[in-house]
Amino acid sequence: MKPFALLFSLFFALVASAQTTVQSLDPTIKNMVEQVSAQQIEATVRKLVSFHTRHTLSDTLSTKTGIGAARNWIKAEMEKYAKESGGRLKVEFDTFTQPADGRRVSVPTVMKNVLAILPGTDPADDRVFIVSGHYDSRVSDVIDAKSFAPGANDDASGTAVAMELARVMSKHRFNATLIFVAMVGEEQGLYGATNLAKRAKAEKWNVAGMITNDIVGNTHSSETDLKDNRSVRIFSEAISQTETSAQANLRNSTGSENDGAARSFARYLKEAGERYVDQLDVKLIYRRDRYLRGGDHTPFSQEGFAAIRVTEMNENFIRQHQDIRTENGINYGDLPDYVDYNYTQKVARMNLAAMANLAMAPREPQKVRMLTSELTNKSTLKWEAPVGETPFGYYVLMRETSSAVWEKKFFVKDTSLTLNYSKDNYFFGVQSVDADGHESLVVIPQPGR
Repeated sequence: MKPFALLFSLFFALVASAQTTVQSLDPTIKNMVEQVSAQQIEATVRKLVSFHTRHTLSDTLSTKTGIGAARNWIKAEMEKYAKESGGRLKVEFDTFTQPADGRRVSVPTVMKNVLAILPGTDPADDRVFIVSGHYDSRVSDVIDAKSFAPGANDDASGTAVAMELARVMSKHRFNATLIFVAMVGEEQGLYGATNLAKRAKAEKWNVAGMITNDIVGNTHSSETDLKDNRSVRIFSEAISQTETSAQANLRNSTGSENDGAARSFARYLKEAGERYVDQLDVKLIYRRDRYLRGGDHTPFSQEGFAAIRVTEMNENFIRQHQDIRTENGINYGDLPDYVDYNYTQKVARMNLAAMANLAMAPREPQKVRMLTSELTNKSTLKWEAPVGETPFGYYVLMRETSSAVWEKKFFVKDTSLTLNYSKDNYFFGVQSVDADGHESLVVIPQPGR
């Protein structure tokens, strides 16, 4: 592969041997992004709706209705993608029995996530990136397993995103492993995600990032009459739930509460997504999820993984968790005609751009330090290459402490850099980059000597 063309900005002066830079688009990723089809997403949503209900406790024996028919169809579709991938995509049920909980699960119930796993091509790269949506649905009564529960936006839309990424990306090769998931039991209590997160922890998966797409197809709020087909929210937690007291002390001493793994991952999606997808504004929401609510990323957060939620900007609550009906001239229910498939296509493209860029990138630099051996208004960073890997170079990133996003990126070939900016006044990070411009996740420096 030819080295990518670094387009150096004229707005900033040289600093040491570094230059600020603007990234070029990788034609392979650009092509994949363009292959994401609104028509395919719509077909998937309408097929999922056709199963009448996908309630977690619904029929598992019918071939036409209920959650059993839905999960078998999803698996069969994923297996088609696996065949088109030359057999590299591996499809399986992640099966478990959920005990009765006396609330939303009345009897012990066999539940199945559908997983499509695309193994990475680099044996030294154990990173795993997961993208998911949940395929179960519900109506007003959460234990009603028989009524028509189309669940077109919540969350056939997110399931369609995960499946569309599997369809497109499985034809390509990536350094890291990608897992595309249709989760079960979200409406009953995040049971599918809980099982998979615990499995990932027990099997020591290096989950470097997990995305759940939940409610990603609506662009009009009937409540406020707001219409927005270009904004999407990413929810991310600030502080890991598995943070130790030593890590908390370090975070407090450096003021890095907005640079946890999940929040850094969310920033990456924003930058990569907006780079490749036109007319898209990614809004970083500094909460783990919506007010007092949760999603399938939550169990992964609880296990210490960097997990985030992608959701439309303005939810329409007459569509969510509603019986199909008309009251006072208002049509209630989560029907497929109310989904904006061109919008969902943009959300899917954002997911793909970020995951592809990450999975093609080198691994993160190691032992990233901000040197603190002397008092100075300069900032010196040092780091080491990923074990067994020599990246083309590195970016040192910088932003104002009040900024939500990185503002400058300095390209260097070395593993150290001194900047004429005070570490007291800015936040810094370091990421590896390959010859085609694929960047790793950002590593925040720790104090060092």
